Amino acid sequence: MGLLDSVHEPRDLRELDDQQCVELAAEVRAFLIDRVSRTGGHLGPNLGVVELTIAIHRVFESPRDRVVFDTGHQAYVHKILTGRAGRFETLRQEDGLSGYPSRAESDHDIVENSHASTALSYADGLAKAYRLKGDGRHVVAVVGDGALTGGMSWEALNNIAAAPDSRLVIVVNDNGRSYTETVGGLADHLASLRTNPRYEQTLELIRTRLARTKLVGPPLYDTLHAIKKGLKDVLAPQGMFEDLGIKYVGPIDGHDTSAVEQALTLAKNFGAPVIVHAITKKGMGYPPAEQHDEDNFHSLGSFDAGTGAVPTAEPSYVDVFRAELVALGVEREDIVAVTAAMLYPTGLDGFQRVFPDRTFDVGIAEQHAVTSAAGMALAGLHPVVAIYATFLNRAFDQVLLDAALHRCGITFVLDRAGVTGEDGPSHHGMWDMSILQLVPGLRLAAPRDATRFRELLREAVAVGDAPTVLRVPKGAVPPELMAVSSADGVDTLVAADAKDVLVVAVGAMAGACLEAAERLEAQGIGVTVVDPRWVKPVNPALVSLAGEYGAVVTVEDNGRVGGCGSVFVQALADAGCDTPVKVFGLPQEFLAPAKRNAVHERVGLTGPSLARDITAWVAAMDSSVVGNTESATPADTP
Repeated sequence: MGLLDSVHEPRDLRELDDQQCVELAAEVRAFLIDRVSRTGGHLGPNLGVVELTIAIHRVFESPRDRVVFDTGHQAYVHKILTGRAGRFETLRQEDGLSGYPSRAESDHDIVENSHASTALSYADGLAKAYRLKGDGRHVVAVVGDGALTGGMSWEALNNIAAAPDSRLVIVVNDNGRSYTETVGGLADHLASLRTNPRYEQTLELIRTRLARTKLVGPPLYDTLHAIKKGLKDVLAPQGMFEDLGIKYVGPIDGHDTSAVEQALTLAKNFGAPVIVHAITKKGMGYPPAEQHDEDNFHSLGSFDAGTGAVPTAEPSYVDVFRAELVALGVEREDIVAVTAAMLYPTGLDGFQRVFPDRTFDVGIAEQHAVTSAAGMALAGLHPVVAIYATFLNRAFDQVLLDAALHRCGITFVLDRAGVTGEDGPSHHGMWDMSILQLVPGLRLAAPRDATRFRELLREAVAVGDAPTVLRVPKGAVPPELMAVSSADGVDTLVAADAKDVLVVAVGAMAGACLEAAERLEAQGIGVTVVDPRWVKPVNPALVSLAGEYGAVVTVEDNGRVGGCGSVFVQALADAGCDTPVKVFGLPQEFLAPAKRNAVHERVGLTGPSLARDITAWVAAMDSSVVGNTESATPADTP
């Protein structure tokens, strides 16, 4: 029976001595590697915070003291130490353990944060509230150096510095990486604090000398802190945090539980906001992760725990985009690439290798990415901004007023659009087609396969007077779906002799719509399936086509409210077309983690589900819909 088996809650950690903490850390790492190799998940970030998390739970009293992780994908060790080790077999599975903090799982989780750079604001609010209520609890924010590249972190720090009596401890988990290496001036500054050899050598000498003195407890900590501050003034750039008025402790070895405990204890006793700067290594203790230069096994599916070998993935839209953007870059010198700490995940690494001077990774700063791209467009370049669909939400104002208002030719490529699966509600890209409908002049495309993606990307970068958007789903590229005919920008994928039902298939939903059409035809219902390719603005040819059918169905991998179907209903009404319409899409709710296909099944976006629901809808209407007579019923709006 190992030490891990005896840890059921944080208080159990306080019974361990220093050597047992070292042994426990090794057990936790072995546990993580074993479990994540089976389920997939964020391995590298969690291997890097093992000792850090153990020390936090030994010094602070969760759940009374609140611990907030930024981002939440580094909370696996926290979950293990708070009684959830037995559920790791279900990590990121339907009805299983979330890959992020979850208030439904444990009282030890208060913020289900999984978008970066938010924890300091949460922590600031929590600490202020506890102070006003006379509650003596502490708040601990664990913030990666990557998250500090986000502007929201600095908005929070600006306000934290103005609350000197706040019991807030900020642990900077500095591993020099977000997905990949952290970029920008902040990264350079932190690197200078942790890599100056004269600083480390001198500090070690002072530690040795102090150990021979009779100083113990707080006097020792205070003396060491004063000496370290003086050293930084002489040997390293003055800590920007102390310039803000926030006390600073560090840098310390984040893999030395005892050292971290000493620093956290010192910070806890200050009674004011304190930053504890801990140096860690992403993927620590697992050579395959440490040596994986791309992202240190940041996030991956199942793998061989013994060797670290990852199964070869099927070609994805990321692979298609990687190659096609390089080809476009060769053809056009004005094309530049912009991303927000998503160089490898979005496929821009290929463009960077060929055109390093034309590639800009701005860190976790989506707002800056969009407005910086607008500046490039105003100067005559054509930026291609590649991020996850879920992260575009953070920069809506910039898309609306900085890009679209100025008629900037920017192409946004949104990866992981629609249902993404195991990462859960914060990562489903199910909002973009709704919020972007509000942006005047913006054009939005949803390719159904790789060929259409290449075509539409080229069409998008040819637009120089408005933003364009392409959205593609997570996972392998589907089989190519050839059109039987094309007219006025609309592809017909299946055409029936009887014009009973027109199915408008948006992007990734084309395959499910074709399967549904086959089932409906078998029941004697004539179905035509079309792909509009560009879904914003609504193509007038599609509106005219709808008037020829007894009923229309729209299907999209996006929220129903305000999405493509809703806008199409409005376009038909504006045109005086009274053909009944049924809108299929994702319900406006936070969808729990599950495989992408399982979520689609649950919400009725598979071929069999669509066929069943369309059949029932048609049957409930006037029977004259089948056979395409002129009668119709009011539109079935969402």
